[in-house]
Amino acid sequence: MKSYKLINYRLALAVALLFTASCGDVLDEPLQNEAIAEQTDYTQSENMILMLYGAYAEFNALQWETFPVIAVRGDDVNAAGDQFPLQETDEFRYDRNFWMYNSSWLNLYSDILRFHGAMEEVDRYKEGGANPTEAEQYIAEMKVLRAFEMLQLARLWGSILIPETSQPGDLFEIELSDFATVMQHLSDQMDEAIPQLPSVHPNQRTDVRGGVTRYTALAVKAMVNLELKNFQAVADATGEIIGSNLFSLASDFYQLFKIPGKLSDENLLELQYSDFGNSSGTRTRYLWNFFGPSSWTPAVAGAGGGWGFYEPSVKYIKFMLDRGEQTRLETNVIFTPDGIAEIQSDPNYATLPPFISNVSPDGDVFNNHPRYNFLSGKHYLPSVQLTQGRTTYGENKNFTCIRYAEILLMHAEALVNGGTNSTMSADQAINAVRARAGLTALSNATLDDVIDEKYAELAMEWGIRFYDLVRYDRTDELNYAGRTYNAAEDRYLPYPLDQQAILPQLEK
Repeated sequence: MKSYKLINYRLALAVALLFTASCGDVLDEPLQNEAIAEQTDYTQSENMILMLYGAYAEFNALQWETFPVIAVRGDDVNAAGDQFPLQETDEFRYDRNFWMYNSSWLNLYSDILRFHGAMEEVDRYKEGGANPTEAEQYIAEMKVLRAFEMLQLARLWGSILIPETSQPGDLFEIELSDFATVMQHLSDQMDEAIPQLPSVHPNQRTDVRGGVTRYTALAVKAMVNLELKNFQAVADATGEIIGSNLFSLASDFYQLFKIPGKLSDENLLELQYSDFGNSSGTRTRYLWNFFGPSSWTPAVAGAGGGWGFYEPSVKYIKFMLDRGEQTRLETNVIFTPDGIAEIQSDPNYATLPPFISNVSPDGDVFNNHPRYNFLSGKHYLPSVQLTQGRTTYGENKNFTCIRYAEILLMHAEALVNGGTNSTMSADQAINAVRARAGLTALSNATLDDVIDEKYAELAMEWGIRFYDLVRYDRTDELNYAGRTYNAAEDRYLPYPLDQQAILPQLEK
């Protein structure tokens, strides 16, 4: 039985790798590495960088269904549309047979195995005489990409398998590691990677512009140590990023999530796409359709729409209105006429600020649709920013993964929890973010202040709100609009049924 399951797992994941391939002959398939190694001349060290390019291509090819599974469970966003199991996920009723769970598992593990495969190939080039400093840097970059994706896996499933090679079949022999063990492993991996990486802003790199640097690795280290509640480690990592003086908050919050925000001084990591400024032909893109409007009147006639499956919550909108927010609310939430009416149906919000409208600052008009009343503005590209001749919704827009605003707020979070750092105080960090949003400064910031500020600033991004509430046992906030969160059962998703049928470690 064991050998039968092992063969099936190799075949199942091999099929998944074929279906999710995005970089073709640039990055070798893990299952093919041994055969390729026999044919490759590893003394041609100029080809070593192709392994790095392939790893980034794989990272940028994140399948559309993975992000919603990661991000949908907070009180900042609802699962709109007709994906009933996704709506159920948003309400903490999990179906282990839901195809998006299995796809997300395979997507993330496929990437991680490919990163291992690319690292193994770089090691072979190093043995063949390639520059060892370059080789170690490339491996370090891939470790950071691997760590970011493994963090998402662990946040979803808690106890996961930590691969050590590129071979899918090796997963069959690995024991599950619990959440804390995974976080510590990733922190240790970042400690290995940091000394090998360039101390520049990602947008200052000339070989892979926007690629991983020392500060990206420090950011991931801060993220995983936040989950461990190792607040001193968080303060040390965020303090070094802040102290580098390489990063700054974008002056225009709205444009940060549009074309002008690509490779912004605020961004530490982003999925990168391009249509190369051409009206047709080669392009790389994220499937923004998931977030896009199913009914709109774009300022540029003929611009395509989307599916409307990702909707900011009424709770979040009212939270922002109560705070007197304009800059972030106008950016983060797209209103339809029905959405405006829904808010106004509450007598406390009968009179709304004049900036609340179903017309964007760029002239796109968002019409009513039975699937949703609101849309995520962070995942919206104005039709006027499309390259002439391109009509696909959101084309040429990057997908932000880590921002300096998150670094500042993690820094404040660490300090109010007892961490120490002389680079910047908690008040200074939180007030820098608030100032950009047009809010008054706070003094003697508390954990409540930090968590609220993260809610306002980072809504709709990577499930941050859900993971913040879980970290501090504040999950009563998740009991809204008929939802009931059970702390003992609902933090992690069940393992996908298809994976349970193959991997005995998951059969529980």
